[in-house]
Amino acid sequence: MTDVDAQRVSEAERLRRWRLVLGGGDADGTGSELGGDDMRIDAAMAAVYDQTGAQQRRRGRGSGKAGGLGRSAPKVARWLGDIRTYFPKPVVQLMQRDAIERLDLRQLLLEPELLESIEPDIHLVALLVELNHLLPDETRATARQVIAQVLAQLEERLTDRTRMAVHGALARANRSRRPRPGDIDWLRTVHANLRHYQPKYGTVIPERMIGFGRRQRSLAKEIVIAVDQSGSMADSVVYASLFGAVLAHLPALQTRLIAFDTAITDLTPVLLDPVDVLFGVQLGGGTDISEALGYCRQLITRPTDTVLVLISDLFEGGNADLMRSRVAHLVRSGVTVLCLLALSDEGAPVHDQVAAADLIALGATVMSCTPDQFPDVLAEALERHR
Repeated sequence: MTDVDAQRVSEAERLRRWRLVLGGGDADGTGSELGGDDMRIDAAMAAVYDQTGAQQRRRGRGSGKAGGLGRSAPKVARWLGDIRTYFPKPVVQLMQRDAIERLDLRQLLLEPELLESIEPDIHLVALLVELNHLLPDETRATARQVIAQVLAQLEERLTDRTRMAVHGALARANRSRRPRPGDIDWLRTVHANLRHYQPKYGTVIPERMIGFGRRQRSLAKEIVIAVDQSGSMADSVVYASLFGAVLAHLPALQTRLIAFDTAITDLTPVLLDPVDVLFGVQLGGGTDISEALGYCRQLITRPTDTVLVLISDLFEGGNADLMRSRVAHLVRSGVTVLCLLALSDEGAPVHDQVAAADLIALGATVMSCTPDQFPDVLAEALERHR
């Protein structure tokens, strides 16, 4: 809003806006009364954020504002309808998440009719994965549809970029300095030999040729993704499942995906369907990174052509010395070890800083990245061994 627009707002409208922001009532100092849609907007926000009013109503002291969802499915359904009517989609998703966390409405997500009315996002997917083993049969089908809808949206955003980044990385990694005539990359060859320009002939006489070898495209690289399924890694598990499915469709890669806590689940057999992958995950529990690394080491057949993507906050519940020892062994054998502290849009994660520093000293790459950054991060790792 510009200064001119602000000057045009009437005093009554200014007080109305403050009344909605403060959510007070008689004590808010605005003296403004709400009516019509404003009352429903105010009640929708009060149901989640008016803690004081909710406590007073539970104690029977004063009427306060209308609101409070309790554990009533009809009330929640009406509230969901109201917020979708009056707020934009990102705000709806935020209010839903706050309501589930602040008012403990998880049990209500087990009802298929209610689940169908929720605006889906990645946080809802993570919650459904967490509730997986509690879902009744009639809700499970709806939950799969919700998860598939969110994954389809993410896949549309990320799949093409991932394929392009991987194909480009493999092509560059396969570059040869003794190419066959049909495989010469003339642009790079000329650029690399400019110092050999011959004025007499008006041309460059190349000392070395650059081009692409004719290696078999299938199984050019191996990727092993090991994702920590402790509760703090929920969003990362969702994205890892999606990327694992995308990579599994690329014939130039052999991709494996395991999920671990104190036990290990190899999800490679269902990797082509990220919904099935997520229903094979069990969020929560402890963390044994060293055991997971030991399992991954058994899967690796060509160390110098393998990228191990460890997705974990590195809070090791198992043997920390063994974890470091196994990372060191993998690096020495030629494996590119890429540790992602988080694969999410949520910013810098909380992680074990000492463990992260130790792995960096051992030769691993340790970082956090967003899903949009992951294709380029993976491409760089694939190029590392040429």
